[in-house]
Amino acid sequence: MTETVSGAASTRRKGKNNGLTIDRVFSTAGVHPYDEITWERRDVVQTNWKTGESVFEQRGVEFPDFWSVNASTIVTTKYFRGAVGTDAREWSLKQLIDRVVKTYRKAGEDHGYFASPADAETFEHELTWLLVHQYFSFNSPVWFNVGTESPQQVSACFILSVDDSMDSILNWYKEEGFIFKGGSGAGLNLSRIRSSKELLSSGGTASGPVSFMRGADASAGTIKSGGATRRAAKMVVLDVDHPDIEEFVMTKAREEDKIRALRDAGFDMDLGGEDITSVQYQNANNSVRVSDEFMRAVEDGTEFGLRARKTGEVIETVDARDLFRKIAQAAWECADPGLQYDDTINDWHTNPETGRITASNPCSEYMSLDNSSCNLASLNLLKFLKDDDTFDADLFAKAVELIITAMDISICFADFPTEPIGDTTRDYRQLGIGYANLGALLMAMGLGYDSEGGRTMAATITSLMTGQSYKRSAELAAVVGPYNGYARNAEAHKRVMRKHQAANDAVRPLTIIDSAVHKAATKAWDAVVKLGEKNGYRNAQASVLAPTGTIGFMMDCDTTGIEPDFSLVKFKKLVGGGSMQIVNQTVPRALKKLGYAEETIEAIVEYIAEHGHVIDAPGLKTEHYEVFDTAMGARALKPMGHVRMMAAAQPFLSGAISKTVNLPEDATVEEIEEVFLQSWKLGLKATAIYRDSCKVGQPLATGKGENKGAAAEAPAAAEPETKTVVEYRPTRKRLPKSRQSLTTSFTVGGAEGYMTSGAHEDGELGEIFLKLGKQGSTLAGVMDAFSIAVSIGLQYGVPLETYVSKFTNLRFEPAGLTDDADVRMAQSIMDYIFRRLALDYLPFEERAALGIYSAEERQRHLETGSYEPIVSEAESLKSTPAEPQQAVEAQSSSVEATSPSVEPVETKAAKPAPAEAHTSAELLEQITGTAVDSPLCFTCGTKMRPAGSCYVCEGCGSTSGCS
Repeated sequence: MTETVSGAASTRRKGKNNGLTIDRVFSTAGVHPYDEITWERRDVVQTNWKTGESVFEQRGVEFPDFWSVNASTIVTTKYFRGAVGTDAREWSLKQLIDRVVKTYRKAGEDHGYFASPADAETFEHELTWLLVHQYFSFNSPVWFNVGTESPQQVSACFILSVDDSMDSILNWYKEEGFIFKGGSGAGLNLSRIRSSKELLSSGGTASGPVSFMRGADASAGTIKSGGATRRAAKMVVLDVDHPDIEEFVMTKAREEDKIRALRDAGFDMDLGGEDITSVQYQNANNSVRVSDEFMRAVEDGTEFGLRARKTGEVIETVDARDLFRKIAQAAWECADPGLQYDDTINDWHTNPETGRITASNPCSEYMSLDNSSCNLASLNLLKFLKDDDTFDADLFAKAVELIITAMDISICFADFPTEPIGDTTRDYRQLGIGYANLGALLMAMGLGYDSEGGRTMAATITSLMTGQSYKRSAELAAVVGPYNGYARNAEAHKRVMRKHQAANDAVRPLTIIDSAVHKAATKAWDAVVKLGEKNGYRNAQASVLAPTGTIGFMMDCDTTGIEPDFSLVKFKKLVGGGSMQIVNQTVPRALKKLGYAEETIEAIVEYIAEHGHVIDAPGLKTEHYEVFDTAMGARALKPMGHVRMMAAAQPFLSGAISKTVNLPEDATVEEIEEVFLQSWKLGLKATAIYRDSCKVGQPLATGKGENKGAAAEAPAAAEPETKTVVEYRPTRKRLPKSRQSLTTSFTVGGAEGYMTSGAHEDGELGEIFLKLGKQGSTLAGVMDAFSIAVSIGLQYGVPLETYVSKFTNLRFEPAGLTDDADVRMAQSIMDYIFRRLALDYLPFEERAALGIYSAEERQRHLETGSYEPIVSEAESLKSTPAEPQQAVEAQSSSVEATSPSVEPVETKAAKPAPAEAHTSAELLEQITGTAVDSPLCFTCGTKMRPAGSCYVCEGCGSTSGCS
């Protein structure tokens, strides 16, 4: 075995045809794709927001003007090769794409893929056009390695194997180390290793797989991934009938107890903390491989046998329901283990004559033979949504066949970390085409994620993608031959193709829109079966649904993989500095699709900008709420909504789906059992769950939430007998005897009242008096008491903005129209009073953060796009431009911009983002006042967000997974 095995040694098998004819669909004949777009220069400067230190700087990089700042930053920092500050450093997206695409073209020509040089050139231009316009992206290792002097590793996902011998176990450690060093992840099944309840040939007792997991975990934690600071990505699987299964199930739950105890003793146990390294098993995702036999035993409440590894005999019986409860309990406590459904996985296996599928990659989407790998690519679904809000099935199909061709070509020149992996990949040529932005696509089409319409659209798109991929695979088999292992597995492969076709036939379209996509998928599957019978297939696998973390940001996707929208309001960086808080552009598009008038759309969007959700949005019908359900927030999707969407897509995938089913903190163990059980019944291949706040070693970016983990906080340690207690008491700031006051009369929903507010000499609010109803009435007495309480609070230092944030948006009668031009509608008298006080006493910046503007400011926004007051030219030069449409990037003196750096913010509800927010996850925390239960990024210090069964950083593109 060698560290890197070259793909150059692979032999080319020629078919009957002379090569592919490539149609020109996207690019223009006679015009290079780069010449059709406007390019501009930008400065990329990245700072760790947690420490304040600069972590990266490269000035004058070149990108298309329609690429966001976030996309260009992530590509510059992650994918440009060469030492920063040297001539060898890449500085333009053109260089990056050319480096990759020209390598693919040359390999395609060398291995006989194209009918003519003209077809090779068309292939190059089409691929370039799709990449530069963000229609798809290859997985990260392609951008890291292809066209460089490094080994040409193109795969992100690896599956290893380990046998019951010390040589094999030590080789496992070595192989994982090489894969982590290269920036990828690996998974394997440990079930062949004898349990701790079995004897060795020498007469001693075996150590068992869990003990060997410690060594692998320590190795992964030391090497990290790609030499970076993030953890390595790995998956460890154990079969449910292994005698050590209960020990395996509880490994991470027991370690979570240890984390809790050490934290309470004063140790730093946050993720990345200096003391967390003493905790074991934290570098892997754990999964139990369950069989149909076990799941039926759980349903029936019968016993289940655990089997010796060498002889297969039952050496212990357990209550199946009791074991299932322990799995769910451990997942409740620490999110591990997940479940993989062995019989379902192998029922869809195209190569059973070669071997069973026993494991997966770390994110659970790639499932194939041991010692194999998969290179991934994902399409941006929103790019295929036409102006009439229908999905362009024909264009999508054309893109898929071009991309799958490129992916297959990459195996011809790819290098691999071990010889067995290289041999298996070249013999079976597993590919993993997938997509991103499904959640955004469904919302833009006016379809709820957890709805029949949403699931049907997802199913038909997935079916078309995989069907078109296998159709092209059969066409490639005619040109360069089927994969080497095909003859041995031909009948099994064709059987799985018929299963996919039957699943497609079982889909029942609901509308003309999904019917058109389904018709295209049906046509593709018909061709798959016919061409496959004649030619065989070039690829054993074709599709998966990966997390698409970093590459999703490269494509400016709102949502990753199969995930729903994270939140309705997101954080957006601006060229030239600064940031905005904007409502996702899919929201107004969805509202227009649903038939709302422009005035109503504007009101709903402004409401979402302020509240972060659609509940009680003015004019929005309650039956349309489901369209705007998100992964987080006030209308977060129910757990089974995630499961049902996965079940809709799974029958049309070669592999599986990287996705975590999120549950609220108060979810029960029984609910987790139900998710696991229904996932099996609905035909999923794998399920992972995450219960909010279940992990102690999970740092929060704000102090808004307290991570309690699975148990209550332990009592504080006993104090020493002698101690100094420093007590801080607020001091009352009394108003002067004579002070300025302001009396306002108002009407809310027909109810009249008066408010008098008094201020200190510095203009700070110090008291309020409210008069409602007749003197002596109960309401008048309550208002007097409320006025006194608020006034005393103000004088003792409670900030007015605190009262405003708490009392605005309270909803009760009387409510409705007011006679105040600045506050035209109020949800209650309290809502009106504190909006009025904010307008009278809070500075613009604090009001803007709360979404409160005067009539003059709203009018200014309609005319200029900015709420902010007009300032002098001298003042404006000292700050970031307030108007994003006019934000021009400041260039260094040595770099000249090729075009103005203009980044429009389309929604009228856009406003400056809070200073505390640097990503959409942190922005959601600011808006909702609740914590997003995700780790902080080690590179830039911002809050990450879920992506599949991993996490991804919106600030710099770092991931906790393998893609």
